[in-house]
Amino acid sequence: MLHVIFCEPEIPGNSGAAIRLSACTGSMLHLVEPLGFDMDDTKLRRAGLDYHDLAHVKVHPNLDDAFAEIPGRIWAFTGHASTMYSDIRYEDGDGLLFGRESVGLSEDAMHHPRVKSCVRIHMMPGIRSLNLANSASIALYEAWRQLGFSGAV
Repeated sequence: MLHVIFCEPEIPGNSGAAIRLSACTGSMLHLVEPLGFDMDDTKLRRAGLDYHDLAHVKVHPNLDDAFAEIPGRIWAFTGHASTMYSDIRYEDGDGLLFGRESVGLSEDAMHHPRVKSCVRIHMMPGIRSLNLANSASIALYEAWRQLGFSGAV
């Protein structure tokens, strides 16, 4: 199983889309508090449609608690890296770490002892960032592709 970690997400629609992503890929979604929304938020439920019961989602009080449940390596996604996400050889159990929509990952998160490396997604120059849920989708599908789309139809 692959793991997606949203560290302090702020926008309910992005986490709702990630819930749907989790259900569609069989991945585990870890949401690290504080959350910028309530888990019963209407926008979160709407974005996740009827996939909430099919997804694997857990809310954690802090990053250490989330990392304790991830057996593999942690890849931190940031625009402040030179290694591209497509150059990584992902393994079953790996975690894909993403930061807040407004500011990305903190320095502490990027340099956490569990983080194997910081990686980035290709973009045109001068653009600040991709949408959080879109970034998670791009990275997760590349990792899952490398693992042979295990369990998919």
